[in-house]
This record gives sequence, structure tokens and C-alpha cells, in this order.
Amino acid sequence: MAVFTGAGVAIVTPFNEDESINYDKLDELIDYHCENGTDSIIICGTTGESATMTEEEHMDCVKFAIDRVKGRIPVIAGTGSNCTRTAVEMSREASEHGADGLLLVTPYYNKATQAGLAAHYKAVAKEVKVPIIMYSVASRTGCNIEPATAAALIKDVENIVGVKEASGNISQVAKIMSLTDGKADLYSGNDDQIVPLLSLGAKGVISVLSNVAPRETHDICEKFFAGDIAGSTALQLKAIPLIEQLFCEVNPIPVKKAMKLMGMDCGPLRMPLTELTPEHEDSLAHAMKEFGIKLA
Repeated sequence: MAVFTGAGVAIVTPFNEDESINYDKLDELIDYHCENGTDSIIICGTTGESATMTEEEHMDCVKFAIDRVKGRIPVIAGTGSNCTRTAVEMSREASEHGADGLLLVTPYYNKATQAGLAAHYKAVAKEVKVPIIMYSVASRTGCNIEPATAAALIKDVENIVGVKEASGNISQVAKIMSLTDGKADLYSGNDDQIVPLLSLGAKGVISVLSNVAPRETHDICEKFFAGDIAGSTALQLKAIPLIEQLFCEVNPIPVKKAMKLMGMDCGPLRMPLTELTPEHEDSLAHAMKEFGIKLA
């Protein structure tokens, strides 16, 4: 059984002005998502600026989310690292805190071979019991999980259950599903490709869009699963201009600005990320209004 089906939010991490984690705001965001159709919370991923967190902050944030969600929806902890030992330690700790699943990005910078990737994921899986979703996003990590590697891990390792696919390569995604007889727990890592991946058997999306449009992102998936393919497709296409603006600069720069425009100020970004440029802010605000999002 999949960790979740539907739209999981790659939730932002709110910061105070001194760049400490704003747990009061995170508590508000968790309730917001639980009440507005989000099907899972993915904490401490790319959108959560995990790359600039200390390990202590990372684990405190994971534990806080699990404690505050209180089982209302699944919580998946981002515990990937380019150091296998660190990934093992964080995965074990997140599991002990009660995470429903783990999201492990491919090791970045090291640029492991496919054999190295397999060894890395197996090393983590050996130390935990909870389901693991691999995260393939070569545009950020410089390291792609080839379909044969992903399929072998999903088939051979009991608690490696699937992959968040953000390669943008539909042929690669189709190959993974073909090699696993459609049994991989596939999640779109790109908001503009939710419906295409659902058509290949995906369980849903791990979404940036869900931060600002949780109900609509949920509905894209829900309509598809209910057989309303036309309705699902219409929502997907309507969201494309907004999705483009949410990625007009590197994620999560635009989405944090979008939330501020909605009156859900989540504080500053941690450097080296910087604030959205004024011209992009204007186009983002326009796309939000066109989508039907009320600005503060």
C-alpha cells in the first residue's frame, strides 16, 4: 500500500527574521494543509530549504511536524544526504520519531555511479523499516537514477517502494513503470506533469503548487482517480501559467513570495537564496490572480 495517494505538499519552512525556524507559523501551515485537502506533508525537502539546515534543526523540524500532524495525514521526512552515513543516521532518527515514510534524494555533488546509488539506498533501507521513496532530480544533484537501477531497487528491497520523478523525461518515467510492471509507487516531482504521470500509473504528486493551491492540486489527482480525466486535465492546464511563475526563479524563492502575497508570510529565505526580483513578483501576482487566488 502506498504511503499516500494524491497531492503531497513539499512544505516550505517558515523562518523568523533572525532565520531561526518559526514553529508557530509551521504549526499554522500544518493545520492549513490538513484542513484544505492536502494528502501528505513532505517536511525538510528542497522546498523546505533543508540544504541550509543543521542536522539538529532538520530533525527538530521533522519531529515537530509529526507531533503536530497527529496522524491526520501521512508525514514523509526528507532525510537524503550526499553522505550515506548521514542519510542513515537521519533516516533512523526520523523513523524513530514516527515518520510514515522517507524521501531520499540522490547523493549530490559526489555524482555516484549507478552501483554507488544502489549501494547507498540499500544501506539506508537496511537500517529502517518505514517505506522509502527515492528522489530523482538530476537538474539539482547532477545524478540520475536510471530506470533499470530504480526498478531493481524497488523489486529487490522490500521497503524501497517507489520514486519521486523530477527528471522531466516522460520516456524515463514510462520505462520505470514498464520495468516494475506498473507496481512502483511513482510520484510526479513536477507540477506541470501531474496528469501525464498519473496516466502512467503514478500515485500522485509531491508538489510545490500545493503550498498555495492545496485544494486544486488535490483535485487534479482526485478527479483523475475518479475517472474524470477531462476535469483533471482542465485543472492541470489552468494551473500551467501559475506553475511557470512558481519556477521563474529557483525554488523556493517564488513560492515563499507567493505565500507572502496571500498573507501567509513565512519569513526570509536563507542565503545563498535571495528575494524574488520585482519584475518576477509582478508576473507571479498576476498569475495568482488569474488562477483565482485571493491576494492579501
